[in-house]
Amino acid sequence: MCLAIPSRITKIENNMATIDVEGVQREASLLLLEDARVGDYVIVHAGFAISKLDQAAAQETLDLLREAIAAVEKSESKQN
Repeated sequence: MCLAIPSRITKIENNMATIDVEGVQREASLLLLEDARVGDYVIVHAGFAISKLDQAAAQETLDLLREAIAAVEKSESKQN
């Protein structure tokens, strides 16, 4: 199973983007996207940005992921 997390493009150089998720930065190829720009949110798979998301959809997804992580952490702390 693969989990796609929206990542924001912070820099573009030679068809490579620096992407950021919650302060963690990585590199991703932009060869599969035609019009990616700094500030866009993208979904990355195997090192390639494969689609763009609008900011509202990206934020909603990130918020849901944060809620899921918090629920798991709360559940785990009750078990200990």
